[in-house]
Amino acid sequence: MSSNTYTIREIQSADNKQIASVIRNVLIEFGVPKVGTAYEDKALDCMFETYNKPKSCYYVIVYQNTVVGGAGIMQLQKAQNTICELQKMYFLPIARGKGLGEKMMQHCLKKAKEFGFESCYLETLPYMKNAQKLYKKVGFKSLNSPLGETGHYNCNMWMLKQL
Repeated sequence: MSSNTYTIREIQSADNKQIASVIRNVLIEFGVPKVGTAYEDKALDCMFETYNKPKSCYYVIVYQNTVVGGAGIMQLQKAQNTICELQKMYFLPIARGKGLGEKMMQHCLKKAKEFGFESCYLETLPYMKNAQKLYKKVGFKSLNSPLGETGHYNCNMWMLKQL
């Protein structure tokens, strides 16, 4: 799917370095702690391999042959097998404000339904206001406590959407 010259596609192994850089740069931009968040996830350096398994997928946004964002879904660890997690959704500034976040989420949520998941969970931070607006717009509801085990103990906002 394209939006002007932005293309959303499944991750390829050649994208690993670029998407790791995108995610770390966005986390630094927002002042996210480097511990207890996605910043320290070992998966960041091998995203293709991490999501290249059953009931998992990761999409990237490509602009002028450069990865500028991404998001994926995977079974939520230590939770019911009907709950997936929207993971590692980060966009560089060049990809923001263009409706790509909503398109990316629709890709991920559609795939989650195809995989048989019944609900989708996510974690975020209080100061990521634009992300929260988007999550609410597509139907995520706030939770009072976390689900499963993500290892992101510094992410203290939790949301869930029925699929």
